[in-house]
Amino acid sequence: QGIMFGFACDETPDLMPATLYYSHRILEKMAADRHARVVDFLEPDAKSQVTLKFENGVPTGATALVVSTQHTKALSNDAGQKRLRDYVMTVFEEVLPNGWMPANQDHIYVNPTGLFEIGGPDGDAGLTGRKIIVDTYGGAAPHGGGAFSGKDPTKVDRSAAYISRYLAKNVVAAGLAKRCTIQLSYAIGIAEPLSLYVDTHGTGTVDEAKIESVLPKLVRLTPKGIRTHLGMNKAIYQPTAAYGHFGRKADGDFFTWERTDLVDALKGELG
Repeated sequence: QGIMFGFACDETPDLMPATLYYSHRILEKMAADRHARVVDFLEPDAKSQVTLKFENGVPTGATALVVSTQHTKALSNDAGQKRLRDYVMTVFEEVLPNGWMPANQDHIYVNPTGLFEIGGPDGDAGLTGRKIIVDTYGGAAPHGGGAFSGKDPTKVDRSAAYISRYLAKNVVAAGLAKRCTIQLSYAIGIAEPLSLYVDTHGTGTVDEAKIESVLPKLVRLTPKGIRTHLGMNKAIYQPTAAYGHFGRKADGDFFTWERTDLVDALKGELG
């Protein structure tokens, strides 16, 4: 039992918060360069953090950028660390929109703790159940506290969080709001959710209570109903191990909770 949240906003094409979106794109670019041997000094372990400035709710630029990445021993000197920083700077400039780089170069951090030669489980063991914020919305939305990793889809910690994202994304994609948070709560032994709450953060084009009344008509929100609607009783979770569980590309059986196939039905009911 517990509370699960889903979120979507129109800050990015994937309807995800811009801070998390660009953090993932930075790391994806670095991984692509590593796999393609564009650079020969990167190792697999890396993380990124992006801090943005907002004006009237719209992201307008980065105020701080952080990348910590594992590297080969060949970079374990001053010249190597400069080479690494120069490379990461090119990634920032390629991934971020024009004019978004921080004005203060001192707010761009590359391996701020120093050398990073040992990574992965050798450097930091015990990942199951951790990183619940980077797995979701990067702190831009509430989190009920339940981790996804290590749980099968019969656990609402996972399935209800996924359906909440699905519902919120479809609300935003349908033009019913610019931002939407969905909250569901469940109790053990009770199939139907105890509560369904919709918050459009003052950006909605229709009353939130109307959205709340329509969503259960479109999707059965019992644990079984969620698994059936999203096709979750399959081995589809390995790609969620990196780059987050949300804001991904729906592809066949994978990331079905990122589909926007409720848009027409929502518009028909509420448009």
